[in-house]
Amino acid sequence: MNEQKNKRRSEEISEKYFEFLDRHIDDVLSARTTDLMALKQIASELAISHKHLIDSIQHEFGKHPGYFYDFKIIEKTKEILLKADISIAAIARKFTYDPSNFSKFFKSRTGQTPGSFRRENKT
Repeated sequence: MNEQKNKRRSEEISEKYFEFLDRHIDDVLSARTTDLMALKQIASELAISHKHLIDSIQHEFGKHPGYFYDFKIIEKTKEILLKADISIAAIARKFTYDPSNFSKFFKSRTGQTPGSFRRENKT
């Protein structure tokens, strides 16, 4: 019974985390907030400890919550790169990154720079 309750709680935390990430990234891109939050801040917003957030996400999905945070940023970046005609530096600034650090971040997670991704995938 207790294990089942913990599983439900873990699922609930995961669901709230992903909903929060979507809203937060949208808020950053829409300039309703000026910075990407750290995981500790997100955990606080969800009214749980940082450790509980990590444990819950890892239990449900086998990966650290930061992996999914980065994944959502990369997915949104790819969408912008393909749909909008704005510079990569402007996209980086939208995500509150320094442009050179953003290119390194993107390449470390996708294997290519934002510019090469755009050139290879834009139709």
